[in-house]
Amino acid sequence: MSELTEDVHLPAAAAAPERKRATGLGDLLRTPAIGGSAGVLALLLLAALIVPPLLPYGPNELASATALDPPSWSHPLGTDELGRDLLARLLAGIRVSLLVIVAAVPLALLAGGLLGLFSSAGRWTDTPTQRLFDVVLAFPALIMGIAFAALLGAGLTAVIVTVAVAAAPMIGRVLRGAVRSQSARDYVLAAKVTGVRPWRLYVRHILPNCFDVVLVQTSLACATAVFIEGGLSFLGLGVRPPDSSLGGLLSSSLTFLTSSPFYAIGPLVVISALVLCFTLLADALNRKLAAR
Repeated sequence: MSELTEDVHLPAAAAAPERKRATGLGDLLRTPAIGGSAGVLALLLLAALIVPPLLPYGPNELASATALDPPSWSHPLGTDELGRDLLARLLAGIRVSLLVIVAAVPLALLAGGLLGLFSSAGRWTDTPTQRLFDVVLAFPALIMGIAFAALLGAGLTAVIVTVAVAAAPMIGRVLRGAVRSQSARDYVLAAKVTGVRPWRLYVRHILPNCFDVVLVQTSLACATAVFIEGGLSFLGLGVRPPDSSLGGLLSSSLTFLTSSPFYAIGPLVVISALVLCFTLLADALNRKLAAR
């Protein structure tokens, strides 16, 4: 058929199914779980980006002549075993977690998305791709992180690669299922009959209708990134001292739990808040978008 057939409007009965009601960003944020989780995440993000320049001490600077000072006006979270300000180091740790999310999650989306599309192409591509996903998912994330740290060296690079590899299979599997589900719809069959090219069909019709599930998996991948970064840094395989990270702070605090319990409160609360908010956000988005 000619190129013009690609722009032929599909019959109303065969067109892509419309949503029951439009759900904009404002409508999503009015949902308590989504609005609350997004608000806490935004607050932590703004604090990590805006507050550090306002503090009199940097995360690696000696802020007190005495170690393990209790919380005070000059040091709201106290100081660590070297006299460094714990608030400054906590905010630096949040920035590290955000850096891992920004670097690793898009890589996971790209790799998982391409593998998911490749898997949905047919039986001969589906079976080997699914077996590859099985192999990756058979290894716990922290065990995989230890392996990458041994190959690449301990540091941020190993953390980013671990997060990308660990999150990609779930994204690929969910996208594969969504693409296959959409491909069986009447509007796709009608588009094929009218001569719409496959790449145009995927880009303009199928993939936009898979955006919901990808958005949910992105939020879960962010929670995975925080957990893996914290776990590897806790084991000494992530961000190396003297640089600060949430897992590193938590690991350093174990020695002083009895004498200075406040040391562990900051990183423990922030790690829990990040993982919980991203998980609640994914669950709420899944429920909200599925009900449209």
